[in-house]
Parts: sequence; C-alpha cells; structure tokens
Amino acid sequence: MAKLANVGVTSRECKNNTERMIRKFIKKVKKERIIEEVRNRKRYKKPSVAKKEKRIRAQRLRLKEERKQQRMQQKRNRNN
Repeated sequence: MAKLANVGVTSRECKNNTERMIRKFIKKVKKERIIEEVRNRKRYKKPSVAKKEKRIRAQRLRLKEERKQQRMQQKRNRNN
C-alpha cells in the first residue's frame, strides 16, 4: 500500500514570503512523488510492466549514484 504523504508549508518557515512557500511546496511534492503517482494511477498498468519500469528506474538511479561517486573520487585524487 502507498504511503500517506501529508505535505504542507507554513508561512513561519518561509518568513511570510509567498513565492518561497510555493517553491518549497513544489519541491516537497516532487520529493514525495505525488504528481508521478497521480499520473501512474490514471490508467491501469499491468503488474509486470510496473515491475519492469521500477527495475529500470532503480538501475538508472544506481548508475547515477555510481557516476557521482566516481566524480567525487576523481575530484579528491586531483586535490591530493
């Protein structure tokens, strides 16, 4: 079952700046993947297709993290 995401932004944490509140709210919604979930639920997707997409997404994320680690390592090696 999907997790329940209760996303909210208070005016106090953004010092009454409405533009900052909107940006912060959008960032939280993206982090919780709420929009993506709504798009996915619009149409039925076979479980096998959903599993395949999830596996591909995880693989891309893993590769991205590996590249990031390699860049950090190269940067450290250059500084030493």
